[in-house]
Amino acid sequence: MYLLNNGLKIPKVGFGTWKATDKEQCKNAVRTALEIGYRHIDTAAIYGNEDAVGEGIAEFLKNNNVSREELFIVTKVWNTEQGYETTLKAYEESLKKLGLDYIDMYLIHWPQPKDLNKTWKTWRALETLYKSGKVKAIGVCNMKEHHLKHIMNNFEIVPAVNQIELHPYLQQRELKKFCDENGIVVEAWSPLMQGALDHEGLKKIAEKNKKTVAQIVLKWHLQKGLLPLPKSVTPSRIMENFQLDFILDEDDMKYIDSLNKEERIGPDPDEITF
Repeated sequence: MYLLNNGLKIPKVGFGTWKATDKEQCKNAVRTALEIGYRHIDTAAIYGNEDAVGEGIAEFLKNNNVSREELFIVTKVWNTEQGYETTLKAYEESLKKLGLDYIDMYLIHWPQPKDLNKTWKTWRALETLYKSGKVKAIGVCNMKEHHLKHIMNNFEIVPAVNQIELHPYLQQRELKKFCDENGIVVEAWSPLMQGALDHEGLKKIAEKNKKTVAQIVLKWHLQKGLLPLPKSVTPSRIMENFQLDFILDEDDMKYIDSLNKEERIGPDPDEITF
């Protein structure tokens, strides 16, 4: 578990559900992940699967001796709903689709470079939700240092997490350092580089450790103090991505560190138009 800046604990690996749009497949994947031992599920309004995620959670809780309080469920407000009132409404809609009484953590999905005032109003709405007890923690995604500084200088609550694109090819070290210094947990989306794991050096490390390349990359994240969000709908992969009870030695870590080329798969948060 990582400790968030408000004292709440968050499981160190989250189960991502981006692109899991087939309802039955998504529901089964979430249930499978929870059965394997994941306790942190990450979704978003724009994924269009909150209802399926909610059904997977409900099925799991019904058939297992685990309480809702043991799970950590996260969703995000989409760009078109940004603004104060619209965000409050979007939260209620997400809650309804998920079929839950509360959401553990609510995140702003992207800053809006063309209208950052909207994003700041959204943060104010998240603070309202947090203070009213409707969410246990609030955070952001895809924010750079200048975004975070604005929030910290103008609002009461420091984001609990910043969920950003981060993997061996895009390590965002300066941003990670800034987040560490300010008690913000860094979550990594696309930690497995959307499957770009066909790398000779990584394969050698995997062979040496008798693990898969995916496991090596996820373990690198954990040893860096990052919170990876691997996504899969394949039961064997869901299991594999959770079996990370080994340690990478210093040479392995240094080698993976050396792969950094600050290369994004996704868009630059300062340049998005959606």
